[in-house]
Amino acid sequence: MTSTLDMQHMRYINLFEKFSNISTRHCFDYNDAITFAVPKHLVSKAIGKNGVNVKKLNEILGRKIKIIPVPEDINDVKEFLGAIVSPVHFKDLQTNDNEIIINAGAESKAALIGRNRRRLIELQKIAKAYFGKELRIV
Repeated sequence: MTSTLDMQHMRYINLFEKFSNISTRHCFDYNDAITFAVPKHLVSKAIGKNGVNVKKLNEILGRKIKIIPVPEDINDVKEFLGAIVSPVHFKDLQTNDNEIIINAGAESKAALIGRNRRRLIELQKIAKAYFGKELRIV
């Protein structure tokens, strides 16, 4: 689970830590939203009572904010990718040695790929950074 952060994402993380008092190293963009991955037991604290932390960050940054649990190991791939692409659902997810394959219906497949393959490329970068595997959507 290695990923590099640019200066903008480091600023987002600092702002997130200021509001939630939770330290994280995981921040990335997907579908015009900023996603923070925190340990599973700290997700509710990161969101805040009645979503106050998310609302403040949303107001300051002017972008949608998502907080999801960070994957512990390769077994959490389906939960992690499902949280990222939510509310879009996929039928099944399979992993083999060097590849993650997402099986989706026609409508979900279009939503996962996005216009000009933008969402697919973002999701492939995330899968490569967190799991070291290539991602395919079928």
